[in-house]
This record gives sequence, structure tokens and C-alpha cells, in this order.
Amino acid sequence: MAGTPVAVALGSNLGDRVAHLQAGLAGLAPLLDDLRVSTFHDTAPVGSVAAPTADQPRYLNAVAVGTTRLSAPDLLTHLLRIEAEQGRERPYVWAPRTLDLDLILFGQARIDRPDLTVPHPRFRERDFVLAPLAELAPDWIDPVTGQTVADLLAALG
Repeated sequence: MAGTPVAVALGSNLGDRVAHLQAGLAGLAPLLDDLRVSTFHDTAPVGSVAAPTADQPRYLNAVAVGTTRLSAPDLLTHLLRIEAEQGRERPYVWAPRTLDLDLILFGQARIDRPDLTVPHPRFRERDFVLAPLAELAPDWIDPVTGQTVADLLAALG
């Protein structure tokens, strides 16, 4: 069995951002076969009216793709462990972070559980996810919209 294709977004805006992303990738390496990584993108923080981020440091973002034999919930457990090992704290929504690992796509699965939503519910609105993902998998079809990653990115303009 070859495994399920997955896309994981990485982000960091605290401390040594490059070192945190590299640690995240090192943690992903044993979990994902055929691991490929986008370039790193320096981006402004994104928040909401309820959780403004204007005073936060800039993010370094990337996307990793590969295949896994893990289930989506098991992969999420590993992502949370890797974040914790890098000192990730969650004092409030959209808080700055040493390392953020988001499961963006899990094959063509659509998962809606209290602890896990796949595809990631906001990835279609996020240039900092779509741009690096398009570097690696522009033809990946979003199982919800039926659009390719490249088309989703182009729609952001």
C-alpha cells in the first residue's frame, strides 16, 4: 500500500523561525514518505477582528507533501506532539507561535469531527498556504470545491 497523499502547512513567527520550520520538517520526515517541501515564504500575520495580529511578528510559512500510512487522526496527534516539542503554546486563538502544523489535505477525504476538519476549513482563503502548496501540487483537487490548488490560488488574485 502506497499510503495516502497529505499536505501539511508549517508556520512560525516566534524565535528562530527557520529552525522551528526545520524541526517541524524533521518531525514530519518519519511520518511522510516521499516528503517534498516548498520554499519558505515570509508573510504578514493573519487574524480576525476578535483576535487582531497587527502587533505580531511576521511568519515564515511552507508546505510539505508526502504520503502516509497513518490515519488522519493519528497524523494529527503526531503534528500536535511535534508542535509541543517546539514549545508551541495556545494562550488564545491566533496567538503567535513557535511552530504551527496544520493538516490541510488528506487525499480526497472529507472529515468533519470536533477535533479535526479536513480539508482545512480556511486553506482556500490563505495565500500563505496556497502559494507554497501550488509549488508542489498545483493539480491537487480540493475535494470540497472540485478546483485545483492552482485555480484556488489564482482566484485569490
